Amino acid sequence: MNETLTQNLGFAHYWAQGDVVTHSVAYVLLLMSMASWYYILSKAWSSWRIRKSANAVESFWDAPTMDDAVTLLNHADSEQVYAPLATHAVEAVNVKANSSSLNANVDPSELVTRTLRQQMNRVSSRLESGLTLLASVGSTAPFIGLFGTVWGIYHALAAVSASGTIQIDKVAGPVGEALIMTAIGLVVAIPAVLGYNAFTRVNRLTLGELDAFAHDLHAFLTTGSRIVSARTKKS
Repeated sequence: MNETLTQNLGFAHYWAQGDVVTHSVAYVLLLMSMASWYYILSKAWSSWRIRKSANAVESFWDAPTMDDAVTLLNHADSEQVYAPLATHAVEAVNVKANSSSLNANVDPSELVTRTLRQQMNRVSSRLESGLTLLASVGSTAPFIGLFGTVWGIYHALAAVSASGTIQIDKVAGPVGEALIMTAIGLVVAIPAVLGYNAFTRVNRLTLGELDAFAHDLHAFLTTGSRIVSARTKKS
């Protein structure tokens, strides 16, 4: 009986015995895993490049002219996270000085503030892309796997009831196989949760540096002097 029980255990046997609901749950978990790992790998690469280019912000202020500083930052910022703030802020100041549009009537400080805010919102949206999916996978995958387990156990018990006999090999095998779905749900959810937490921390650091850089840019473009923020002093 032990040999028969061993042969009947396993995902392949469970899959062969499963119905359309069981297969659908497995396919959903597979799609969720593929989507989460795509974002985990792509955002891990992007986050590494962002953190690598963060030091270029200080090099920005070592350049002899603003044009040189913008060129240097564009070259070093491969993910274009910090550079757009400087590029668009400088362009806004130049348009203000050489334009007869509505922007010419806007206070320079307000124009720079609006430009920096727009660029920070754009960067923030890009940094947060994919995080909602990771959070959703991390929170729902265990329950989807649990649903597959409950469904499998229900059919296992129904089969035992229909057979009219209660034997350990008739119960342990199907129930054990059904529990595989719960394990798969956890395997899908855990990387998504860890990735979400890691990327949230990286985004918090990056947005803090962007905020400090935006304040320094605003001060320089409106008053001609850089105000070193508390965050910059600590670093």
